Amino acid sequence: MKDILILGIETSCDETAASIVKNGCGILSNVINSQINIHQQFGGVVPEIASRKHIENIAMVVDNAFKEAGLSYQDIDGVAVTNQPGLIGALLVGLSFAKGFAWALDRPLLAVNHLHGHIYANILEHQDISFPAVCLVVSGGHTSLLHMKDIDSYAVIGETRDDAAGEAFDKVARFLGLGYPGGPAIQKAAALGKAGKVKLPRVYLDKNDFEFSFSGLKTAAMNLWKKMKGNEELAVFDLAAEFQQALVEVLVEKSLKAAKIYQVDSILMAGGVAANQHLRLLMKEKAGQENIKVFCPSLPLCTDNAAMIAGIAYHQYITKSYAPLDLNAYPGLLSL
Repeated sequence: MKDILILGIETSCDETAASIVKNGCGILSNVINSQINIHQQFGGVVPEIASRKHIENIAMVVDNAFKEAGLSYQDIDGVAVTNQPGLIGALLVGLSFAKGFAWALDRPLLAVNHLHGHIYANILEHQDISFPAVCLVVSGGHTSLLHMKDIDSYAVIGETRDDAAGEAFDKVARFLGLGYPGGPAIQKAAALGKAGKVKLPRVYLDKNDFEFSFSGLKTAAMNLWKKMKGNEELAVFDLAAEFQQALVEVLVEKSLKAAKIYQVDSILMAGGVAANQHLRLLMKEKAGQENIKVFCPSLPLCTDNAAMIAGIAYHQYITKSYAPLDLNAYPGLLSL
């Protein structure tokens, strides 16, 4: 049987990425050009700058993906691209390039939901996941709990009512002067402090649901920091540790509760915040006590990348679920 090679393109935020994946799980190349150093001076991603940098970088990144895989353009069978959700200008750069590439090669175009890609990053690396499962999608823009009947069957059972977890990390890190991106900055600071020396609330809302809320925790951390004037140098690490602990505890408890209620023995984690080491360790520790397996992508596949886009698009290619060349980009999440 002929191998199916899919080119994936990802430009939903500030990473220009291209990857070629064989048969949905064999990563032949995975090239990422990050703009973190450019946006750090602004404390967050500037959409207009991100779009311009994607335009400058995308042809080079795609070309490097082919070189890394040792393939020519004609070798691929389909072109997959993220078309939702994300920064609209950034999405349009990748989508426009993918359309032109697919048309020029006479290959099918495959449209991928960015969050589906993050979930699929687990499938790329773990072949022993049993379904049904619960998946925690936790990133800068989204925090959701899903009940997964299979790799392509999702039902949202809970999500954030305000700030996403990654958004809260970024805002608190910026307020504390720890830098950008906030997740790694707070994780680094927390390692030098101790949770519990200062107290922040754990926001569970109604304990019988799977909804999240991090706006109140963010505000509590900022207000506490204002009260610490004069003792900032020592206190910042303890506050970072307590903030991280408060946020992670809620993510873990809600995920475990969902796993028990839906009677699954697998929890998947996906998205940039799934790279947080404290979250990974606490989830595995608590789930292990309940004989529940936890699956996480490797750190490079937690952040935005194109391998996850090409991987999940393989299944669309097999079922001939092609996208038209007038496909549009959508900044919001149309559906999960």
